[in-house]
Amino acid sequence: MPKQNKPPRPRCDRCRRPTSHCLCAHIPAVSNRTRVLVLQHPDEARHPLNTARLAVLGLRHAELLIGEHFPELAGIIASAEHASLLFPVKDENVLAPAKALGGNGSSLLIVPDGTWRKARKIIHANPVLNTLPRFGLPPGEPSEYRVRKASEPAAVSTIEAIVRALEILEPRRDFQPLLKPFRVLVEQQVEAMGEKVYRRNY
Repeated sequence: MPKQNKPPRPRCDRCRRPTSHCLCAHIPAVSNRTRVLVLQHPDEARHPLNTARLAVLGLRHAELLIGEHFPELAGIIASAEHASLLFPVKDENVLAPAKALGGNGSSLLIVPDGTWRKARKIIHANPVLNTLPRFGLPPGEPSEYRVRKASEPAAVSTIEAIVRALEILEPRRDFQPLLKPFRVLVEQQVEAMGEKVYRRNY
């Protein structure tokens, strides 16, 4: 008999995780003054372990756009008094928060989401992004993203990068609660693959 395909597992419409592993109960509502705009590559949107959606769901002022080219981007940037691109730069070019986004007014932090290659592809496809000052993160703690391999040792997940950036830009606010669903996601994946498989592959 021909092999029958299993029906897809039902998924939560909000967090996009299987309903048996829904993360919505762990997603906070964190206030942020700096608006966050995530530009997500379509391949990353389909990845079951993408963290950008969790970041956007957990912030009061955040938006997620999926694609490679974003015609509306110029208008979005023009509407912000200060805008910056969260992307690695050489150490000497790391912008101080006040210089990157300004101390007052409407601030916007744009975050490309995908592999390094795909993030660069988004920037190339949207030349307006190259007109923005870049906000690079200083060296920090190793990533907690234990279930995805990265080519760069200092790489962190998108949600971790957003939290670290906002902690610099808004030091009086606590953004750690934003990481709760991310940490649960990681633990779910380690549990699902089993400790032996996890240790063998990661």
